[in-house]
Amino acid sequence: MIFYALVVLVAAVVTFGFAHLVLRLSHRFELYPKLRERDVHTLPTPRLGGIAMFLGIVVAFIVASQLPRFALIFSQPLVIWGLVGAALLIVLVGVADDIWDLDWMTKLAAQIIAAWLLAATGTQIYTLPIPGSVAVLSPTMSLIVTIFAVVLVMNAINFIDGLDGLVAGVALIANGVFFIYSYILAVNTGQTEYFNLASLISALLIGACVGFLPLNFHPAKLFMGDAGALLVGLLMAASAISVTGSVDPATWGGRTLLPAFIPILLPFAILVVPLLDFGLAVFRRLRAGKSPFAADRLHLHHRLMDMGHTHLQSVLIFYGWTAVVAFGCLSFLAFPWPVATILIVTGLILCSVVTFGPLRKRGRSTSAPTQKDVAL
Repeated sequence: MIFYALVVLVAAVVTFGFAHLVLRLSHRFELYPKLRERDVHTLPTPRLGGIAMFLGIVVAFIVASQLPRFALIFSQPLVIWGLVGAALLIVLVGVADDIWDLDWMTKLAAQIIAAWLLAATGTQIYTLPIPGSVAVLSPTMSLIVTIFAVVLVMNAINFIDGLDGLVAGVALIANGVFFIYSYILAVNTGQTEYFNLASLISALLIGACVGFLPLNFHPAKLFMGDAGALLVGLLMAASAISVTGSVDPATWGGRTLLPAFIPILLPFAILVVPLLDFGLAVFRRLRAGKSPFAADRLHLHHRLMDMGHTHLQSVLIFYGWTAVVAFGCLSFLAFPWPVATILIVTGLILCSVVTFGPLRKRGRSTSAPTQKDVAL
């Protein structure tokens, strides 16, 4: 565990240092866009924080490659280079979009290429669980499913990147839970290569988010931009796929088969809010005859603020939903299912009360008689 702590520390420190450098250079050369109608901030803010996160992750990755604990991971250089290459591509395209505002087709094409590069170098979903068995995907279907999953997660994360500290905080919680799970799974299954890779990627993301949050939390001085959000989504997808996609069904008995495939469900449970926002946005825009990637001001975080929540409250509500669903899902491994169910249901009820609290207050204030009504 100390090696993972070292990776987190290196990623956090390097990201924090480069974030300050990016902030200074952005202000010096005015590398920030004008305010858009859908923006909730009131001052032009640099959006190149994803560069700092990428550099922090790369430096920590290099440090990890020199540690004996991670030797098995780096014994497959093609997988590593594919991961780094895909991350570099998505960051470069994200930076270009943050500066010049690329069209959605260009961004989607780059996402597909990055996902293909990740899959072509070995990070693929080879199997999927079905009732009572496991389906082994053909090479073509494996490639298609992997690309679809990676692009979906990248866009889901990018779609919620609209409030200070939102993506960094949600990713920190989600990857913290996934790190715990992947590490436990690695210990219980003999430290196989793919489990260590999942834990390492999660640790890298935890460190990058910790180092970036001080400048990104409300009121934010620096945004991660598309470069950062797409990078987080890409690596989260890679972390999950490196567990689920490399499981050989022949090596698992009936007792351990279900735990092996929990990571397929866990990322979707952790990303329930981003995926819900993404699904609603696509449906809303297609119904209006627009591109599914056309920007608007109807995302869930916008709706929370329209309900009466402040900027900070909206962010914390997202944190709460993510934590409840993520830790609730993980609790099924630590407690009997009735206890875990009670815990997650209780958490969801509390989140619902906090989320919809302004509506109840608004309803009471609307129905309360005014002094003029009383006089009449």
